[in-house]
Amino acid sequence: MVEVTVEEFVSCSADEFLALVMDPRRYAQVDRKLGRIDWVRSAGEVTEFRFRSALPGLGPGPKVVSRMTLTPGRRVDVRLPDRPENRLARRFSTFEAHFECVPVDGGIRVTRRIAFGFAAVLRPLVEPVLRRRLRADVEAEVRGAKRLLER
Repeated sequence: MVEVTVEEFVSCSADEFLALVMDPRRYAQVDRKLGRIDWVRSAGEVTEFRFRSALPGLGPGPKVVSRMTLTPGRRVDVRLPDRPENRLARRFSTFEAHFECVPVDGGIRVTRRIAFGFAAVLRPLVEPVLRRRLRADVEAEVRGAKRLLER
Protein backbone atom coordinates (compact mmCIF):
# COMPACT_ATOMS: atom_id res chain seq x y z
CA MET A 1 0.00 0.00 0.00
CA VAL A 2 1.15 3.53 -0.77
CA GLU A 3 -0.20 6.15 1.60
CA VAL A 4 0.43 9.89 1.73
CA THR A 5 -0.81 12.40 4.30
CA VAL A 6 -0.26 16.13 3.81
CA GLU A 7 -1.21 18.97 6.17
CA GLU A 8 -1.52 22.62 5.21
CA PHE A 9 -2.86 25.82 6.78
CA VAL A 10 -5.44 27.52 4.54
CA SER A 11 -6.86 30.97 5.19
CA CYS A 12 -10.54 30.14 4.60
CA SER A 13 -13.42 28.36 6.34
CA ALA A 14 -13.90 24.61 6.37
CA ASP A 15 -17.12 25.05 4.39
CA GLU A 16 -15.29 26.97 1.64
CA PHE A 17 -12.55 24.34 1.37
CA LEU A 18 -14.95 21.40 1.40
CA ALA A 19 -17.19 23.08 -1.21
CA LEU A 20 -14.15 23.23 -3.52
CA VAL A 21 -13.45 19.53 -2.96
CA MET A 22 -17.10 18.59 -3.58
CA ASP A 23 -16.99 20.35 -6.98
CA PRO A 24 -14.87 17.90 -9.02
CA ARG A 25 -14.72 20.08 -12.13
CA ARG A 26 -13.33 22.98 -10.10
CA TYR A 27 -11.05 20.76 -7.98
CA ALA A 28 -9.59 19.26 -11.17
CA GLN A 29 -7.88 22.65 -11.66
CA VAL A 30 -5.51 21.71 -8.81
CA ASP A 31 -5.49 17.88 -8.90
CA ARG A 32 -3.55 16.33 -11.80
CA LYS A 33 -4.87 12.88 -10.82
CA LEU A 34 -8.29 13.91 -12.15
CA GLY A 35 -8.37 13.52 -15.91
CA ARG A 36 -11.32 14.30 -18.16
CA ILE A 37 -14.58 14.34 -16.18
CA ASP A 38 -17.52 12.79 -18.05
CA TRP A 39 -20.31 13.56 -15.60
CA VAL A 40 -21.04 14.76 -12.06
CA ARG A 41 -24.12 13.81 -10.01
CA SER A 42 -24.89 15.23 -6.58
CA ALA A 43 -27.62 14.30 -4.13
CA GLY A 44 -27.49 15.89 -0.69
CA GLU A 45 -24.08 15.32 0.81
CA VAL A 46 -22.95 12.74 -1.77
CA THR A 47 -21.32 13.53 -5.11
CA GLU A 48 -20.35 10.92 -7.69
CA PHE A 49 -18.41 11.61 -10.85
CA ARG A 50 -16.85 9.59 -13.65
CA PHE A 51 -13.38 10.55 -14.81
CA ARG A 52 -10.22 9.25 -16.41
CA SER A 53 -7.79 8.56 -13.58
CA ALA A 54 -4.14 9.54 -13.92
CA LEU A 55 -1.56 8.49 -11.35
CA PRO A 56 1.74 10.39 -11.10
CA GLY A 57 4.47 8.66 -13.05
CA LEU A 58 2.07 6.08 -14.46
CA GLY A 59 -0.04 8.11 -16.87
CA PRO A 60 -3.71 7.64 -17.71
CA GLY A 61 -5.60 4.84 -16.04
CA PRO A 62 -9.10 3.48 -16.51
CA LYS A 63 -12.24 5.55 -16.24
CA VAL A 64 -13.66 5.20 -12.75
CA VAL A 65 -16.55 6.55 -10.70
CA SER A 66 -15.57 8.25 -7.47
CA ARG A 67 -17.98 8.85 -4.58
CA MET A 68 -17.41 11.74 -2.20
CA THR A 69 -19.36 11.96 1.05
CA LEU A 70 -19.44 15.26 2.91
CA THR A 71 -19.54 15.58 6.68
CA PRO A 72 -20.50 19.29 6.76
CA GLY A 73 -17.90 21.57 8.24
CA ARG A 74 -15.48 18.69 8.91
CA ARG A 75 -14.46 16.35 6.11
CA VAL A 76 -14.98 14.67 2.77
CA ASP A 77 -14.43 10.92 2.41
CA VAL A 78 -13.63 9.58 -1.06
CA ARG A 79 -13.80 6.02 -2.36
CA LEU A 80 -14.56 3.94 -5.44
CA PRO A 81 -18.08 2.57 -4.94
CA ASP A 82 -19.11 -0.92 -6.00
CA ARG A 83 -20.37 -0.05 -9.50
CA PRO A 84 -19.92 -1.72 -12.89
CA GLU A 85 -17.67 1.15 -14.06
CA ASN A 86 -15.24 0.34 -11.24
CA ARG A 87 -15.06 -3.42 -11.76
CA LEU A 88 -11.56 -3.40 -13.29
CA ALA A 89 -10.11 -0.85 -10.86
CA ARG A 90 -11.57 -2.63 -7.82
CA ARG A 91 -10.28 -6.00 -9.02
CA PHE A 92 -6.67 -4.80 -9.16
CA SER A 93 -6.53 -1.97 -6.64
CA THR A 94 -7.94 -0.36 -3.52
CA PHE A 95 -8.39 3.34 -2.96
CA GLU A 96 -9.41 5.50 -0.06
CA ALA A 97 -8.92 9.17 0.65
CA HIS A 98 -10.19 12.01 2.76
CA PHE A 99 -9.90 15.72 3.38
CA GLU A 100 -10.30 16.84 6.98
CA CYS A 101 -10.59 20.45 8.13
CA VAL A 102 -9.91 21.65 11.67
CA PRO A 103 -10.51 25.31 12.59
CA VAL A 104 -7.39 27.16 13.76
CA ASP A 105 -6.58 30.84 14.28
CA GLY A 106 -7.12 32.65 10.99
CA GLY A 107 -8.35 29.67 8.96
CA ILE A 108 -8.21 25.88 8.93
CA ARG A 109 -5.68 23.08 9.05
CA VAL A 110 -6.38 20.75 6.13
CA THR A 111 -5.29 17.13 6.29
CA ARG A 112 -5.33 15.35 2.93
CA ARG A 113 -4.84 11.58 3.04
CA ILE A 114 -4.77 9.28 0.03
CA ALA A 115 -3.98 5.55 -0.07
CA PHE A 116 -3.65 3.08 -2.92
CA GLY A 117 -3.21 -0.67 -2.68
CA PHE A 118 -2.53 -2.99 -5.60
CA ALA A 119 -2.96 -6.66 -6.42
CA ALA A 120 0.22 -8.74 -6.13
CA VAL A 121 0.68 -8.86 -9.91
CA LEU A 122 0.83 -5.03 -10.15
CA ARG A 123 2.45 -4.19 -6.82
CA PRO A 124 6.14 -4.47 -7.87
CA LEU A 125 5.52 -2.35 -10.97
CA VAL A 126 3.24 0.36 -9.60
CA GLU A 127 4.07 0.90 -5.94
CA PRO A 128 7.75 1.93 -6.40
CA VAL A 129 6.71 4.62 -8.88
CA LEU A 130 3.97 5.94 -6.60
CA ARG A 131 6.27 5.89 -3.58
CA ARG A 132 8.59 8.25 -5.48
CA ARG A 133 5.95 10.50 -7.08
CA LEU A 134 2.72 10.59 -5.07
CA ARG A 135 3.82 12.79 -2.13
CA ALA A 136 5.02 15.64 -4.37
CA ASP A 137 1.82 15.39 -6.41
CA VAL A 138 -0.44 15.59 -3.34
CA GLU A 139 1.61 18.45 -1.87
CA ALA A 140 1.23 20.39 -5.14
CA GLU A 141 -2.50 19.60 -5.17
CA VAL A 142 -3.05 20.97 -1.65
CA ARG A 143 -0.91 24.05 -2.34
CA GLY A 144 -2.96 24.64 -5.50
CA ALA A 145 -6.22 24.47 -3.52
CA LYS A 146 -4.74 26.91 -0.99
CA ARG A 147 -3.79 29.37 -3.77
CA LEU A 148 -7.22 29.08 -5.38
CA LEU A 149 -9.04 29.80 -2.11
CA GLU A 150 -6.73 32.52 -0.80
CA ARG A 151 -6.94 34.75 -3.88
